[in-house]
Amino acid sequence: MPSLTPLHETYCKWDSTPPSQADVLEGLAQVVSTSLSGVHELVQLVQTEVLRTTLGLSAQKAKNLQKLPQLQKFYQFSYDTLQKYGSNFLAPSLRHIIEKFPVLHDKPLTPTLHFVVGALNGIFGDFFLKQHNPMALPMVLYDHYGSLQQGELTGRIVILTHGLCMNHLSWSNSRYGGIGERLLAQRDNNTMLYLNYNTGRRISANGRSFANVLEDLVQRNPRITSIDLIGHSMGGLVSRSALFYGKQNLYQWVHMVENLVCIGSPHHGAALERFGFILQDKLGAFPFISLIGQLINIRSNGILDLRHGSVRDDDWEHNNARIGFADDNRKPAPLPSHINTFLIAGTLEFE
Repeated sequence: MPSLTPLHETYCKWDSTPPSQADVLEGLAQVVSTSLSGVHELVQLVQTEVLRTTLGLSAQKAKNLQKLPQLQKFYQFSYDTLQKYGSNFLAPSLRHIIEKFPVLHDKPLTPTLHFVVGALNGIFGDFFLKQHNPMALPMVLYDHYGSLQQGELTGRIVILTHGLCMNHLSWSNSRYGGIGERLLAQRDNNTMLYLNYNTGRRISANGRSFANVLEDLVQRNPRITSIDLIGHSMGGLVSRSALFYGKQNLYQWVHMVENLVCIGSPHHGAALERFGFILQDKLGAFPFISLIGQLINIRSNGILDLRHGSVRDDDWEHNNARIGFADDNRKPAPLPSHINTFLIAGTLEFE
């Protein structure tokens, strides 16, 4: 089935090289020199709310007041000044660092930068793709020791897929070796791989990319005997989406999957995202509080897909609503019958 998904959503970038430290600086330089049209609208909204609340003006009168030529000139001067500051000072300063230290092109991200870039991709990842920002993460597999996957793979492969705003290093920390370390200790001939990806993309777009990555992996490594998929939160939905598109495309790797484990994955949608979605619609009736709704609206397509747990392109392609109620238009995405599926959920209790 051909996808209606725009190319920038489906394929990310053909270059699968993770961003370097220089890419992060260049990405930030592009961000600070981006047009402030969205900020312009937000500032005008703030002023409208102030005029309505403090002076008791109606929304229409407040808007008419903002259209005064003198006020419009002040707006334009302010925005031009900020735009020039970003374009003529901040961006050149960041690029000067890259020029002065060319070694940054070869330096991989530190764990802290992985955390920052992963979080930014979760919130603005779709925007990064549209703007061809070098901070947009490609889909890449890492080994258990944090290096890019290289060399021949044999036997059982376990692939762990992280959740929203996270990264491949999120599965462990200094005190806890993680699920991968436990599995390595329990089973022989076992290889742990960790997927890193842009969580701001559509889940179905990431699912298609993941399906392609897995097919390429088994074609290059014919001695792989079986595959287990473990996904946390959004990662479980991406794994389900990959299985759906892998089966649809008759990919070989689908028949090699033995187990699917989803940890806290919102297969019927994330209640928090749906609550925020409805709340945002209701906030517009209250002075000042409606501003919060505008800020909430700054969220990626990946976050929007968590509303109902959408894993197929046609779950969302004909639904453009970002605010208020939205119908659950999900289509069936059955798992292959031979796969053992485990759904894990839990709660925290404080005494």
